[in-house]
Amino acid sequence: MAKKSLIQREKKKQRLERKYNSLRQSLKKEMSEVSSLDEKLEIYRKLQSLPRNSAPTRLRRRCSTTGSPRAYYRDFELSGYIIREMAHACLLSGVTKSSW
Repeated sequence: MAKKSLIQREKKKQRLERKYNSLRQSLKKEMSEVSSLDEKLEIYRKLQSLPRNSAPTRLRRRCSTTGSPRAYYRDFELSGYIIREMAHACLLSGVTKSSW
């Protein structure tokens, strides 16, 4: 189980990313349309003035039950350990344990 402070920090980053997403996209689009170097630098400065944690690359996907960042499966939004436990308990439809 991940520390609660790490999970809350990640949620804060997600909120910041959602808040500044439209502004960031509009600045990037505007930068691609402008041909003058001075105008591009000005737009780049505006982009750099946004909070650092609002960038989507700063986000880390985490398991929805334990908050673990390791062995994360996007299809289930769970970590591998939890998927294994739920598959053994027949809680995931269509997932069976391989037996050779």
